[in-house]
Amino acid sequence: MTQELIILSATAASIALLHTILGPDHYIPFIMMARARGWRLLKTTWITLLCGIGHVGSSIVLGLIGIFFGISVNKLKLVESIRGNLAAWMLIIFGLGYLIWGVIRIIQNKPHKHLHVHPNGKLHSHKHIHAAEHLHTHEERENITPWILFTIFVLGPCEPLIPILMYPAANKSMPGLILVTTIFSLVTIATMMTIVIVTTLGFNLIPFVKLEKYTHAIAGGMILLCGIGIVFLGL
Repeated sequence: MTQELIILSATAASIALLHTILGPDHYIPFIMMARARGWRLLKTTWITLLCGIGHVGSSIVLGLIGIFFGISVNKLKLVESIRGNLAAWMLIIFGLGYLIWGVIRIIQNKPHKHLHVHPNGKLHSHKHIHAAEHLHTHEERENITPWILFTIFVLGPCEPLIPILMYPAANKSMPGLILVTTIFSLVTIATMMTIVIVTTLGFNLIPFVKLEKYTHAIAGGMILLCGIGIVFLGL
């Protein structure tokens, strides 16, 4: 292994780590949805893993196409930018929709009294929640949330991968390209999963009884903020 390839490999690991940590959209959606939907840790881990593979895999495929057909880096960067904007707006739409649905659930779950008259003339009242009547209907529907997240992450590009790592590595050798791409992918996915798992385990130790009915709205709001941060703040 040449000195240049060693430096490029170390750069790949460093960029992957910082790129993931500084991009809250890489882990907040999984943490918040796991809490709101009551996912088990194993399910959360698998969803994060699959989304991470889709996230880096789409950029790898695009980069390999560009290298094979001799497409310029600037053209690929434009494609990545378009993909990134599309993914960010999908994150905004998903977050906003989930926030609205969460608020509706809060309103529906607000207990109110019903008055009943018995044949003997006696009156009594009891608290009632309409949402409880339809809870089973929502749970029986196919859960498309993981697939929505997967689609968003497949569309979402790893911006530094192609121009900073893949193209320079391809100029050295094909084994170098494979090595650098593998290091970047493994570090990115491992960082995503580590943050999600550790944070989820931490949340499970904290009682959120008073906030339980707000979890869906909070999850939607946090995901919405992630999308807004990408589009308007360049996170």
